[in-house]
Amino acid sequence: MFQVRNIISLFIAAFLAGCSAYSQPGPVDPQLALAAAPTAMRGASPYLLGPGDKLRIKAYDDANLTGEYEVNSSGYISFPLVGQVKAAGTTTSQLEQTLVARLKGKFAQDPKINVELATYASVYVHGEVKKAGVYPYQPGLTVADAIATAGGLTYRANEGRIYLQHAGARAQQIVTIDEPIRVYPGDNIRVSERMF
Repeated sequence: MFQVRNIISLFIAAFLAGCSAYSQPGPVDPQLALAAAPTAMRGASPYLLGPGDKLRIKAYDDANLTGEYEVNSSGYISFPLVGQVKAAGTTTSQLEQTLVARLKGKFAQDPKINVELATYASVYVHGEVKKAGVYPYQPGLTVADAIATAGGLTYRANEGRIYLQHAGARAQQIVTIDEPIRVYPGDNIRVSERMF
């Protein structure tokens, strides 16, 4: 009995020590924190809309309002009757509520609106890849996946110096192809050239 209690105590102590080792963050580079901010925001569920996302909006009371709308580079959609509506940084449900609030009383008594994400914003891959271009985003996409979609690296590519800029971020992150770094809609990936 005494031996079992000691083993359990040692197990709990080891577990708590392991937890505390991961709970102490080291110093944070402000530039990296700024660049990583969209990753943290978009990694959480539900998805937050961003520039380039295409939306399917259905108005049950007015077929003229039903259609596809794209979030522009400033983060807004242009919606009939109400004008510019901020969409970036909101969920589809929040955008629904905003549209209902803008229409209610002025243009409809009890408007019914449904907002769905039709397509994500594209991902841009350029630099030392075989087929630089604009590629459709897929949930779970990583830097390595995006580079593979662009035909892979050229022989001049620097695998240890890939620039990743999240949509809406001012700073770039420098990553390697081996890191499982997530890519989000509207992100820009540039593979640098190796210095010989």
